Amino acid sequence: MRLENKVSIITGGGGGMGRVAAQLFAAQGARIVVAEYSEAAGAETVELVRAAGGEATFVKTDVSSDADARAMVEHALATYGRLDCLYNNAGVMPEADHSVVDTDVATWDAVMAVNVRGVFLGCKYAIPAMIAGGGGSIINIASFVALVGCSVPQDAYTASKGAVLSLTRSLAVQFGPEGVRTNAICPGPVETPLLMDWLVKDEAAKQLRLARNPTGRFGKPEEIVHMAVYLASDESRWTNGASLVVDGGITVNYF
Repeated sequence: MRLENKVSIITGGGGGMGRVAAQLFAAQGARIVVAEYSEAAGAETVELVRAAGGEATFVKTDVSSDADARAMVEHALATYGRLDCLYNNAGVMPEADHSVVDTDVATWDAVMAVNVRGVFLGCKYAIPAMIAGGGGSIINIASFVALVGCSVPQDAYTASKGAVLSLTRSLAVQFGPEGVRTNAICPGPVETPLLMDWLVKDEAAKQLRLARNPTGRFGKPEEIVHMAVYLASDESRWTNGASLVVDGGITVNYF
């Protein structure tokens, strides 16, 4: 198995792409720490992993909290004795996030707290643990919107994901020599509850986004997670500082 005995923290592991990541990582032999704010959702993911024969444990986590970020890493070390991978998946995309001219400060700050501070804090505590264990892999979930402009903007979300890409590159340079590689995945629109709940309410927005993608469809969560499995595995030993685009071709489509 590609991730046999590797220990992975998956933030936002209670649903959507995070839950799929927990299940697929465990199927490849990883031992999973589900770091999730919702206790019910986190516990459900753990049960799904265990029912399939995998190993998983839950720790209640607000990724924007310094104490919680430290605690999730300590939980991984106390439970499994090491940490090999941090999958920074937790993110928010509120409906109130529009253009800079009509997005309120509270919405902007809430997005930055989870999407940027959450990545910072996770890395702050995970990287020393990985170095102590001989190395590891940081996987940051960014977005295709960090690479292109959008006439239907979500500027806080877009800016937050651009910050994730910049931080990814900086960490790759700093800690690559110590055996910790840091990479980002830039998904296109994926069929997760976070996105689909919004688009189901707005058919015009849905069709607009589908029309831009050469594949004519949204991505599946597992199509992103397969890339993450590669990044968590030893197959990616020489992949460091990359921004890997998995979007069906939406970012290369001029019309």
